[in-house]
Amino acid sequence: MANIKSAKKRILVARTKALRNQMKKSEVKTVLKKFNAAVAANDKALASELYTEAVKKVDQAAAHGIFHKNAAAHKKSQLTLALNKLA
Repeated sequence: MANIKSAKKRILVARTKALRNQMKKSEVKTVLKKFNAAVAANDKALASELYTEAVKKVDQAAAHGIFHKNAAAHKKSQLTLALNKLA
């Protein structure tokens, strides 16, 4: 356990940031799961609505440093391919 005041503060800040990152990553996973369920059900209308939400959440996660920008681009590409296959 840390003895120095600044080290104690860093532990608290790191814990808070880790929790925030975990929450944001969980949001993204939930939206992706909903999108994939809509694609599996061949519901083009619902999938296209969820597509925009999913892309937005992935972009936000990348902007906050939760996903690397290339990982975010890869995820968005997968979403686009899945949506286009429904046509």
